[in-house]
Amino acid sequence: MTRNVYTVKQVNAYIKNMFTQDYMLNRIYVKGEVSNCKYHTSGHIYFSLKDGSGTIACVMFAGRRGGLSFRMQEGQQVIVLGAVSVYERSGSYQLYAQEIRPDGEGVLYERFQMLKRELEEMGMFAPEYKKTIPAYAKRIGIVTAPTGAAIRDIMNIASRRNPYVQLILYPAQVQGEGAKESIVRGIRMLQDTDVDVMIVGRGGGSIEDLWAFNEEEVARAIFQCRVPVISAVGHETDTTIADYVADLRAPTPSAAAELAVSDYLQTQMRLKEYELRLNRILAQRLRMAKQKIREYGMRLKYLHPRYRLQEQQQRLADLEDNLRRLMEEKIRDSRHRLAIYMEIIKGLSPMDKLNHGYSYVANEEGNVVRSICQVKRRENLEIYVTDGMIRVSVESTKEVRHDREDR
Repeated sequence: MTRNVYTVKQVNAYIKNMFTQDYMLNRIYVKGEVSNCKYHTSGHIYFSLKDGSGTIACVMFAGRRGGLSFRMQEGQQVIVLGAVSVYERSGSYQLYAQEIRPDGEGVLYERFQMLKRELEEMGMFAPEYKKTIPAYAKRIGIVTAPTGAAIRDIMNIASRRNPYVQLILYPAQVQGEGAKESIVRGIRMLQDTDVDVMIVGRGGGSIEDLWAFNEEEVARAIFQCRVPVISAVGHETDTTIADYVADLRAPTPSAAAELAVSDYLQTQMRLKEYELRLNRILAQRLRMAKQKIREYGMRLKYLHPRYRLQEQQQRLADLEDNLRRLMEEKIRDSRHRLAIYMEIIKGLSPMDKLNHGYSYVANEEGNVVRSICQVKRRENLEIYVTDGMIRVSVESTKEVRHDREDR
């Protein structure tokens, strides 16, 4: 009896191939509690997910660390997106993580990604629609909560950078039910108050706390706003849909104030520097102008207009003599050429030929007769001589050959 015997490598490879061909296992979300979490020096993260009924080994390679926005700790409830495959060397299967989110953020994160893709396809993130932030804004609108760190940070930085700038606050609800409607009303109301730039934001928080800034209504209000908008939502690691749609994204409310409010003292120093530079340039040009005036004065002493006038008169007299001489030479040359042309024309004149005893014959149509083949018997011809024309009738023709001897 023949038996098929396989190596361990072949069995593990076969099982891995079965996992690879399973579409569901290639992209699967797994929820569980983090245990045995180890951050390796290579950058890889090794951990396990467990629940009340079992455990699964997981690994996130260093190249995938972009899909992790927090540091995992023991006992955390997370949702892992990845692929289940077999590690052939040990014959065990494990979950290869691509993204890791705290449990509770998974559904919201999917909504975030879907809306982001939809708005991006509509062109709402395109750079050509971004408006320029004014360098010296006088009136700045702020849509945020009336209490909290965000408005305090903006006010402190604005007063430090430019105490003359006017801040107009719309006290919006930035979290919970009704937050998106409140933010939209604030944006639309402030754009009608002729502000130069607008800051829309709040302090940091969880994805649930920041969710109002991921709503489509808020994104469209920012995109349609006639005033340039700076988004200032959360801390540096938090990114919302509002950040993508806004004309400029600030990582924090404090940074938004830095971008929106010009530094008054720095501007004063720059203007003072420009003033000093301009005065130096003007003084230098004034010195150069005075030097030129002195040079012109010295030249005028030696270049009196009377001498200049006499010099020009002498020059005109010389030019007049040269012109007269050239005209006379031109006339003599023209007369000589005219005499030559007249002699040439005289030699080519038909009347001159007739004066030497020649004549020419034409038929009644006026065509010149050069051969007996051109006339018929009894045809009338006209013979032109020096003093007139003779009309004759052809009686007969006779061919005459003229032989020429070469000498």
